[in-house]
Amino acid sequence: MDECGASGVKTLEKILGYSFRDDSLPRVALTHSSYANEHGIQSYERLEFLGDAILGFAAAEYLYAEGQHPEGELTRMRAALVCEANLASTARKLGIGELILLGKGERAARGEKRPSLLCDVMEAIIGALYLDGGLDIAKRFIRDNILLTANVDELAADVADYKTVLQELVQRDGVSTLTYRLIGESGPDHDKSFEMEALINGEPAGRGSGHSKKEAERAAARSAYEKLGGSV
Repeated sequence: MDECGASGVKTLEKILGYSFRDDSLPRVALTHSSYANEHGIQSYERLEFLGDAILGFAAAEYLYAEGQHPEGELTRMRAALVCEANLASTARKLGIGELILLGKGERAARGEKRPSLLCDVMEAIIGALYLDGGLDIAKRFIRDNILLTANVDELAADVADYKTVLQELVQRDGVSTLTYRLIGESGPDHDKSFEMEALINGEPAGRGSGHSKKEAERAAARSAYEKLGGSV
């Protein structure tokens, strides 16, 4: 591990109040693809995938235990808690952006300030905590730093969760399915753009673009939802 990576891991451990047994996990969690490509190492993308699933589960369990909210309200509240804005805000409060390993172009473009990137790194950190310390360690971090500190009502008002409302609309008949596929990407690592397509029963229903796949999926969901005559 180089000096920059070792320093970032130590600082991250102080922020988290947790010492990793496998210090390669936090290093990977802080490594953006632009840096990984320049140095021939692994980026955080696989950890992000894992952390996203764990975060969704932890938020659902937390909300279920909190009261008797109906299913539809629980879905919207969970979407608010795990949204990009909430995760990026948490990352800023913790000072995570300064620790992210970025390639030269991404660093010059101030990628560490980008909400979508901060959100991805937060999910990767959750994935690293889970692999190293287990589910309880990951859930404790999520609860203390993401769930308990969030204003759910305020977040829900600010975030139009088109993926969720489209999913609910599509599944009303009990048989239709909603999927997404990547149909294009362009630009350098520090300014990548993705285009996604929402498919209903395998048929194209809407397209959208964004600086992350998640952002592009949300845009595609909004396009499809509005074409179906919905409104949020």
